[in-house]
Amino acid sequence: PMSAYGPPKAGFFCLLAAFRLSTDALHLSSKRALPGDKIIPVKWSYKIGTCSRHNRRHGLWRRGDLAYERVMPHTPLAISAAEGRRLILHLNGLSGAPKGRMNSSALLALIEHLGFVQLDSVQVVARAHHMILFARAPSYRPAMLRRLIEKKCDLFEHWTHDAAIIPTALYPYWRHAFRRQQGALAKRFRKWHGPGFEDAIERVLGHLQTNGAVMSRDFASKREPGAAAGWWEWNDGKTALEFLWRTGRLAIAKRQGFQKIYDLAERVIPEGPRNAEVSPEAFIDWACQGALQRLGFVTPGEIAGFWGLITTAEAKAWCDGQLGKGGKVIPVEVGAAKKAKPRRLFARADIAEAIAAAPPPPGRLRVINPFDPILRDRKRLARLFGFDFRIEIFVPAPERQYGYYVFALLEGDRLVGRIDMKADQAKDQLAVAALWMEPGLRLTPARRKRLETELNRHRRFTGLANLTFADGFLKRDG
Repeated sequence: PMSAYGPPKAGFFCLLAAFRLSTDALHLSSKRALPGDKIIPVKWSYKIGTCSRHNRRHGLWRRGDLAYERVMPHTPLAISAAEGRRLILHLNGLSGAPKGRMNSSALLALIEHLGFVQLDSVQVVARAHHMILFARAPSYRPAMLRRLIEKKCDLFEHWTHDAAIIPTALYPYWRHAFRRQQGALAKRFRKWHGPGFEDAIERVLGHLQTNGAVMSRDFASKREPGAAAGWWEWNDGKTALEFLWRTGRLAIAKRQGFQKIYDLAERVIPEGPRNAEVSPEAFIDWACQGALQRLGFVTPGEIAGFWGLITTAEAKAWCDGQLGKGGKVIPVEVGAAKKAKPRRLFARADIAEAIAAAPPPPGRLRVINPFDPILRDRKRLARLFGFDFRIEIFVPAPERQYGYYVFALLEGDRLVGRIDMKADQAKDQLAVAALWMEPGLRLTPARRKRLETELNRHRRFTGLANLTFADGFLKRDG
């Protein structure tokens, strides 16, 4: 043990110093580290009344102190559940008045604000990406998105946590990710499809160079006529095509009937973002900061899961490194719905200002697609909104609690119910099969009027003539 006055002499002072250091070591070993807690390593100094530059920078070792430092907790900023909901709705583009007339620039700005928009092939009312955008901009129409992808090349299609439409300005980060992931992805493809696809890579590239863009159906399938399709039955050519896209050699030029049309990346992605390089450090910083800005307050796992490009360990290391004076992260304690225990999380450094600037969400009622970003993280959703939501597409019909493809209903800052409906093209109607209000909430006349106004928006969006309700559609009321 050392004192700030130099090497201790034998006797009482030495014993006292040893006792204080050992008891603090026990205190630290028994304490669970939380966001904001920081342990500063001490560099010893023998000079009386002085300390090393390292220790002085961290404010350690005043005269008479022992040469050690305890955990330095940052006091977390308290955020109520209501404040958290208001911020999250704002960050997800669901607060403020509905956007006015949509044009290409406004649509691109909306997608940049969200980070990406998830794609999904299921079409019950309209496909997920169209409904996500329509919920935020009632004047949005699908042709606007196609123009940004196919004509202006301002958006590209690839993977985040799932298939998504992403601003092309972010392509350099995906290019970096392609290199990071190529080895692991090749290993998975060999496991799923066998090693033969690698022998077909040059043949597929040659076909594209000679013949131009292709669809996967241009490569013969292993299936027998009439057999069900499945990714596990791809032949080597089709597997090579998908692998080349997943690793950046190819890009999706457009879709036809929701089928991908592949082409060489240099024919699809503009030269600037296609050739831009980012360092490993810049890649991690962008992935973490970009997720944090859009999520507001997070766990490291939520940061990693947002883009699906980095690990939780990388996100945790970044958060730890950004805590403290001048960093991009502060600790917060966020309240929860239904009087659940608050949770300590990492937050963007300007979160107090962001909450203050977030407008209250409008009182209108909105239909929210199951793949909407506000619903994506079920644990986060339950914590903040007290809303337990599950997509039951893959649940056997007898075991479903609600239905195959059920939409959430957002009113103000509350998720107030869920609705089972579909676009029935044969009957030219938007047909409501069932509605469940959340416990304690009723379908009052005013709320039903708001619901019908919203459903008629979707009816017009999908080009249908009528809105219908099945007999006994109200399954739970209050």
